[in-house]
Amino acid sequence: MIRIDDNQFEITEVKVEEPLDHVTEYIVDRPNVVEARVYKLRSGFVKHSVYITLGYIEQNGRKRPIEIFINSKDLTKNAEYAVLTRLISAIFRKASDPRFILEELSSIHDPNGGYHRNGKFIHSFYSEVADIIERFFIEIGMMEKKTVTVAAENVKQTETALAANAEFQLCPDCSQRSVKMENGCLTCVNPECGYSKCDK
Repeated sequence: MIRIDDNQFEITEVKVEEPLDHVTEYIVDRPNVVEARVYKLRSGFVKHSVYITLGYIEQNGRKRPIEIFINSKDLTKNAEYAVLTRLISAIFRKASDPRFILEELSSIHDPNGGYHRNGKFIHSFYSEVADIIERFFIEIGMMEKKTVTVAAENVKQTETALAANAEFQLCPDCSQRSVKMENGCLTCVNPECGYSKCDK
């Protein structure tokens, strides 16, 4: 048994901020000025357009993301956007390779279902945010654009299935697949709902 006299030792807490993946290549301080790109997202999951701003810096000869801001005039989603913004920004700053966030966001499915847009099934608002972030990563050179080769027969089957379902999107008010584009506006054809959205 070892006896330690409390007067001889002093215990101090040392706070060291470490990156999430324990790699030294992370952003310690945010610069005063960063480059940024702004993307407009018209989603079938929310009433109003959403503006996503992605900031980046150049570090060790390559561009890397540093922050994201998500804004909309829909104040009911403000807290949700703030949480999403802070979590993704923290990952951008701490992870040496934040591309894993794309898979995590894309795997979230809306319990009310999704909709088809431009030949792709959209699972949730979060998967749309992942698509924007992926586009941003490609534009700043963090990743390369995926090339997809599909057999001609599969393309015909997919086009036929999409044509049947592509006309209607998920309504953010009544949660029915009853929204379609009419005269430049997204309009819910459910007579009990009446949702309409026109963005210029």
